[in-house]
Amino acid sequence: MDNRRPPLAPAFRSLPEYVHHWAQATPDRRAFTFVDHPAPDSRGVHRTLTWRRLDVRVRAVAARLAEEAEPGARVALLCPQGLEYVTGFLATLAAGLIAVPLYPPGLPGQGDRLTAVLADARPSVVVTTSRHVGEVQELCDRIVAVDQVPDAAAPDLEPADAEIAYLQYTSGSTRTPAGVEISHANVAANARQALSAYGADAHPVTCVGWLPLYHDMGLVLSIAAPVVRGLLSVLMDPVAFLHEPARWLRLLAAHPRALSAAPNFAYDYCASAVTDAQKAELRLDGVAALINGSEPVRPGTADRFQAAFAGQGLVAQTHCPSYGLAEATVFVSAARPGEPLRRFALDRDALAQGKALPARPDDPRAVLLAGCGTPAGQQVRIVDPVSGDRLSEGEVGEIQVRGPNVGRGYWNQKEQTRRVFGTDGRLRTGDLGTVLEGQLIVTGRLKDLIVVDGRNHYPQDLEATVQDTHPALRRDRLAAFGVAGGSGERVVVVAEHTRTTSLAEIDVPALVRAVRAAVSGRHGVRLADVLLVPPGTVPRTSSGKVSRALTRERYLAGVYAADGAA
Repeated sequence: MDNRRPPLAPAFRSLPEYVHHWAQATPDRRAFTFVDHPAPDSRGVHRTLTWRRLDVRVRAVAARLAEEAEPGARVALLCPQGLEYVTGFLATLAAGLIAVPLYPPGLPGQGDRLTAVLADARPSVVVTTSRHVGEVQELCDRIVAVDQVPDAAAPDLEPADAEIAYLQYTSGSTRTPAGVEISHANVAANARQALSAYGADAHPVTCVGWLPLYHDMGLVLSIAAPVVRGLLSVLMDPVAFLHEPARWLRLLAAHPRALSAAPNFAYDYCASAVTDAQKAELRLDGVAALINGSEPVRPGTADRFQAAFAGQGLVAQTHCPSYGLAEATVFVSAARPGEPLRRFALDRDALAQGKALPARPDDPRAVLLAGCGTPAGQQVRIVDPVSGDRLSEGEVGEIQVRGPNVGRGYWNQKEQTRRVFGTDGRLRTGDLGTVLEGQLIVTGRLKDLIVVDGRNHYPQDLEATVQDTHPALRRDRLAAFGVAGGSGERVVVVAEHTRTTSLAEIDVPALVRAVRAAVSGRHGVRLADVLLVPPGTVPRTSSGKVSRALTRERYLAGVYAADGAA
């Protein structure tokens, strides 16, 4: 029954209206399934909501929220990953309130961010589950536990007359978290854009995801897009993936035409951690698309993942390098499934000077990047970050975006809104990139650039060189950044060692010498400091990316010396 293509829905204004439509058109189809893993050896316990059941729960919780807050008030979602999160988010929108997607207190490494976001958003109500009520009582006077709201409180609701749907707080990788105002129109438009880009508007897919629902990609791909198209969304907890990555692959194999997304590290993690015995039970030939939205996307990641699972039938053309950001709801540009990965070998020195010139792929000084395809339903252009002048193909500049998915601005930050969102409708992303052969290529973050002796260096290039120099270095768990020095910017690298190796077992001086030699030889950069730190020490953003800004702050504060760094 669930393999049939759902009928097309009219264009509704908000996600709850789509839910109500599917509840009437296909009431018994599965809408959301959460796969819980209560024990280390669990194969997964499935809980499912049909569209009819979801509609009832959304209306019931929306009515309860309307009793607690006036339209336009903020509602903090402090639910764990699961069906209650989905219901609470959609109910907040249905009640005409502004959702603030977050997570329960106690998430490792995210306590300071949670405090900062709550102080900025000032929610009137907290939505959580009965299990977490005790943890959130000190955060807000008004608490609604989704699982304690009875169905009896499910009246028919008129579509809420509100413009802002939710505040998507930025991950904090380069600055203090700021809440992007995402309207109902923004999220519906971006869901349709993503569905179109990944072929899900023409062919039925199953959205399979473990990305946190408070993260922009998790929210749009696992909630908004399935709701707009009437697709089944299968969810699991991010912690369950980290404990056993094969769980994600089993879900991909179990559902027809699975569409999923993950950051760069997840693909490398699967390639290295999934055992031959686990691979033997997988059939991945039915996977429709695998999205990689890391910046920049490197072909090597796709190659390692493909090599690891080609024997399970994985088709190479399922890997879709993509680009997006919270200020654009999330999705901007993507390579289409079914097309070969577009690879670009670029001259590193020319790239540092703002030119994307071809190089031999086997040249050790070449930078290998993947094309992120083309936008869907929006305009992308490359401009000079200082003058704003449009640049020609092959010139590196700031990526600007215009489209119906671009958010309204930052919550209570007029000056920053004016600077980033402008007055001409063009979003200044702060990301650097270029266009080659019609493909968007993301090269890095403008604020992350390291300038040494007048030359630009991309930190991710330095990091890629460093992590390949020694097997004790943990991949994608290191940060390169610049700090002010007496004669200019000094370059520092902070890197975690692998979990399988203790610091006492590593010849740290030899490792540091190897790192310095590799960076000097390949990039012409002398590293001022190389610190080897324990696993889990390098901070990450809410989306799992390394936070160079916070790593730099901790370095300057002397935190790593206290941690026993070498």
